[in-house]
Amino acid sequence: MMALCVLTGDLVASSALAPKEVDAALTTIETAATEIANWQSPAIATHFARRGGDSWQISIDAPELGLRAALYIAACLNRNDTAAVTRIAIARGTGTLSETGDLNAAHGPVFVASGRLLTNLSGHALMAHADGGAMHAATRLADYIASGWTQTQARTVAAFLQPNAPNRAEVAKSFGVTRQAVNQSLWSAGYPTIEEALNALETEAGK
Repeated sequence: MMALCVLTGDLVASSALAPKEVDAALTTIETAATEIANWQSPAIATHFARRGGDSWQISIDAPELGLRAALYIAACLNRNDTAAVTRIAIARGTGTLSETGDLNAAHGPVFVASGRLLTNLSGHALMAHADGGAMHAATRLADYIASGWTQTQARTVAAFLQPNAPNRAEVAKSFGVTRQAVNQSLWSAGYPTIEEALNALETEAGK
């Protein structure tokens, strides 16, 4: 077995979405998993699987990045101006992947924990962490902040959640806006506080 983070999710109220909207949302999540793989060098090993009509799962072999990855997925969905919203259950632990990386053939405690957590996720909660305690509390607070992001804020936050993010001047140029606009978007989205919390959690997890 190996150390993994597993994110298991499903689309909220997917019955109200057209099939093409469901497919577009799951493609966005799959693309996000591919982009997460490039957050570090050498590349992080990520695997994506669609499970059922509106469900999905991602494994990441950098367990400390689970909450950052979940927020990135939420931001990617929001920045695309899609009607889709996803729930995300995060778990860290050990698991075994098949030689092909097919998550539908994977097994181990981390997969069980993530799947069970999603089943028990209820109410307005879109994100939760199976570790419980401080990690779960941080996840719930981050979820609350992220649920209020506008499309512009989500697009800006997504650009900076990656650990190897470009500087603000470069992002502003790519968006065709001023650096001041980027700064305002980040502050109004609560990003500086989120980034500080993520850095602290990831440093602690790496000890």
